[in-house]
Parts: sequence; C-alpha cells; structure tokens
Amino acid sequence: MPPQNEDAGELHPYLTRERNLVLIGYRATGKSAVGTLLAQRFARPFVDLDQVLEAELGLSITDLVAAKGWAEFRRREKEIVARFGRAGGQVLATGGGAVLDPENVEILRGKGVVVWLRADPATIQERLSRDQREVSQRPSLTGRSTLEEVAEVLQTRQPLYAAAAHIVIDTDRHSLEQVVEQVLAAVNESRKKAKRGREK
Repeated sequence: MPPQNEDAGELHPYLTRERNLVLIGYRATGKSAVGTLLAQRFARPFVDLDQVLEAELGLSITDLVAAKGWAEFRRREKEIVARFGRAGGQVLATGGGAVLDPENVEILRGKGVVVWLRADPATIQERLSRDQREVSQRPSLTGRSTLEEVAEVLQTRQPLYAAAAHIVIDTDRHSLEQVVEQVLAAVNESRKKAKRGREK
C-alpha cells in the first residue's frame, strides 16, 4: 500500500532542517528500528523518548509504573516530549501513549512532521509473540496480557494517532527497509506539494 496522508487536502509542514521527524504508533510497529535508519539517511540524531526516560531515571518503565503508577510515568513522559519536541533537527520515536495528552500532540506537531506507523492488531500481536523482550519491557495497560489488550487499546488510540499524524504509513507485511522507503517517499512528496503550493 502506498504512503497515505490523512491531511490530503492540506499543505502540511514539510521536513526542514529545523523540523523534527516524529514517529508515533503502537508498540511493535517499528518506531525505534525505522527511526534509527531514517536518522542515518537524514544525517540527524535519533532519540527514542522512552529510552531517554529510562536512562534518566535509572529504571525501566515497568519498574517506574510498579513503584509510582501510570500517572507519574505520563508526567515524566510529558516533560521529555516537551524538551525534545521543542528542539529541532532530530528523528524522534515516541512512546505509544504519548498521543493521549493533547499538549504532547501540539508540541510534536508544532515543530515536527508526524508519521504514524500503523499496523493491524493481528500483526502487532504476531510481532509481540515473537519478541518476549518487548512484551516484558512494558507493563499492562488493562490488567490483561499484552497480547490480549492490543485490540482494546488500539481501538481507543487509533483516532488519536490519526488526528496527530501528518503522514500515515502501513507497516503490515512490509520489511523494515520497505517501511523506511515509504516514509522517505512520503516526506519527499510533502516537500513537492509545498513547493507546488508556493508556485501557485
């Protein structure tokens, strides 16, 4: 499936040196892996915001939530989104729930081109079933198993991802390299549209 743009009728921001390229989406959609390769292609620093949070606190997100609850994690996440989202020239991978806070979305869109890496629940479940390390790194959101909660959580978050995104890329049945190429194509197309809009 070709790259999609939820703002097809609008001229959304294109990627400049000052803007971030921001990857959003649920777990197991490839944000960290895709972001690492995109950062290499664009010669920009790559920042995984969840990894920053864990490094600064010196404990995992699972341990933070167990000790202080989800509210404290979201507070810490919001601080990091604000710090890196307001800086420029980076490739950012956000936590899956960053879009739950409207202020996070405003910051990320304000100085970034936001790309939603989308996958169906069945695809996410299959990927997670093959990566028990990823499953163990994040606490349950619903009290159910990670695999069981995917469809339920996605139903809530998909409208938020769609509203936040400038560009939507389907990752189902695509390799890492194919997803990277789709993102590059979509970013280049947005630049061409902006140029055509200025020439009118």
